[in-house]
Amino acid sequence: MAAEKTGRLPVFQTDYGGVGLLETPTARHAEEGEFSFSFSHIKPYTNYAFSFQPFTWMQAGFRYTSISTHRYGSVAPNRNYLDKGVDLKLTPIRESRYIPEMSIGFRDLGGTGLFSSEYLVANKRWYDLDFSLGLAWGYLGNRGDFRNPLGLISSRFDHRVGASGGGGKFNFKSWFTGRPSVFGGIQYTTPWRPLTLQVEYDGNDYKHQPLGDSFKQKLPVNFGARLRLNDNVTLSAAYERGTTVMLGATLSLNLAHLTQPKSDPAPVVPKNTDDNHPKSWSKVADKLSSNAGINVTRISKKDHTLVVDGVPNKYRYMGQAELRGDRILHNAASADIDSFEYRWEGGGFFLRDDKLPRKPLPSNPLLVSPASPFSDLDYRRGIISSGIDKADADAKPGQTLYEKSRRGFSYDVGPGLNYNYGGPDGLLFQVLARAGLQYRTDQHGWASASLGYSLFDNLSHANYLAPTQLPRVRSDVVSYLKHTSLGLYNLQYTRTARLSDNVFGMAYAGLLEQMYGGVGGEVLYRPFDSNVAFGVDVNWVKKRGYDTQLDFQKYSTVEGHATAYIKTGIDNILARISVGRYLAKDYGTTIDLSKTFDSGVTLGAYAVFTSAGNKYGEGSFNKGIYLTMPLDIFFTKSSRDYVTAHYTPLTRDGGASLNRAYSLYSLTGTRDLNRYWDGFKKGN
Repeated sequence: MAAEKTGRLPVFQTDYGGVGLLETPTARHAEEGEFSFSFSHIKPYTNYAFSFQPFTWMQAGFRYTSISTHRYGSVAPNRNYLDKGVDLKLTPIRESRYIPEMSIGFRDLGGTGLFSSEYLVANKRWYDLDFSLGLAWGYLGNRGDFRNPLGLISSRFDHRVGASGGGGKFNFKSWFTGRPSVFGGIQYTTPWRPLTLQVEYDGNDYKHQPLGDSFKQKLPVNFGARLRLNDNVTLSAAYERGTTVMLGATLSLNLAHLTQPKSDPAPVVPKNTDDNHPKSWSKVADKLSSNAGINVTRISKKDHTLVVDGVPNKYRYMGQAELRGDRILHNAASADIDSFEYRWEGGGFFLRDDKLPRKPLPSNPLLVSPASPFSDLDYRRGIISSGIDKADADAKPGQTLYEKSRRGFSYDVGPGLNYNYGGPDGLLFQVLARAGLQYRTDQHGWASASLGYSLFDNLSHANYLAPTQLPRVRSDVVSYLKHTSLGLYNLQYTRTARLSDNVFGMAYAGLLEQMYGGVGGEVLYRPFDSNVAFGVDVNWVKKRGYDTQLDFQKYSTVEGHATAYIKTGIDNILARISVGRYLAKDYGTTIDLSKTFDSGVTLGAYAVFTSAGNKYGEGSFNKGIYLTMPLDIFFTKSSRDYVTAHYTPLTRDGGASLNRAYSLYSLTGTRDLNRYWDGFKKGN
């Protein structure tokens, strides 16, 4: 199917997640951008695994394993014990004619260590057969075939260190220790392509399972079959240990190439004349909004240029909005106009200026690849894009033809979802009806509010409150969910200011998020289209009442951070590194790495290391992943809106930050060109 179209054999998720056979991993990897959710059940384990392929050479994932033979204990005596783990696989050597593909991997890297394992594995393909052979330590190599060869380097490798207990720590001392075992297998893609057969030699004898369990293994060979219903859904079945049946399913989606055909209005047809005069510039502004996706605040004439001040509100690529806008402006421009200029706004700031030539309208502009012999004639070579300095931002250039008051209301309504997972209470959720309101007082100020009404939830059985030695700043989040029927999630006034050419400021006060209200401010240094930006935010906050209304609790604190934003230039990775004070009055550092794919989807991960130390509790440090997706990859109408899903294995108090409604780095996003040139395509 999808993999075979590129000449690759299909790959599948193991019982515990991550590309491999059944119990054992292989050196293979999914396509870059692949996201997979897999479910498997093999008594007594039920696995729920998420796997990501952010780069061609790296696979990462996290997993929950429900163990039916054990309970959580007194905190949840009726619920199966739930283990959590993080996995990682690196592929430094790719397959060639004579060299196999080789990977090094870590299972349960940052979890409790109950299933921890390290391995080296190689794969070689021969027609429709794919052979794997590896060496594993820990869980995958529990049979312990022979003495650890690394023991020749140091005797510490001879004996394996046990699980970390509290979880969340990287137990480096246990890596590649103990007696290893050999594992391997064969995958056969049958002539009927939806069906793949697998057989593997298991390196685990199941005599030393987590939590003191042991299982009978009659045969160290496992047999399985995979049935691909389509590119996204796979069903799995296997006979393992010579005693037990495994059943599973996998849902896969490639985030890098998600797209949806659009049914947007066709671009305006340009008139065949160069000397045009509109009946009303107000109607021109309306057309720029409805067809080009530009919320126009002002249209002016400066020398031989029509200048549009506005906010992009429809198309993700600015070039697409500008090409559409050019056609509309051409139909309103007199003969002396030879260029169109767009002064883009965001957060009350003028951030960028793009100047495009009027010619060759009414003919379509020439857009060719850089390798074309006609590349010197490409329309884009005549475009000038630059940052707007403070003096120009404060001025009103040229003769005003149209201007709209910035005052006014806007609103949005839609569904909402609150959720929490990973504790003894299992998956907790709350489905909401949400409404957002905003009133802009002027260019630099606006009041905003967000309300939510709980439609239904499963919070009635949520009783677990994690122990903590820190101020309870996040670990009681479920109390907010349980006690909120109609909630005021945000009510604040925000004001921005341009402090200099490259320095932006913002202040805000009110109910800043569901759990905290207060006052704060931020300053950001961000040169035009720079790879680096620096920001500082400081906030005084007080904890809100559990009903998410207007009352407050006693706890208050000051939190804030200094943050560096670095576009690394490597695989579209943005690094955000923050140092500062957190809500629980602990100090530390946040490292956040994210990658944006061609589809506009962003996948990120973060880790927070603070002075909380051993007081943090289970999990050892705050960490998580997030996925930000443009809404128009799901719908046939273009949109600049995004939706973000966050996941943290545990909600604890250490390393917790204020969830601000606005950040200067987001508000000034138009300051970067990013994928600006991608918007210049035929038909736009």
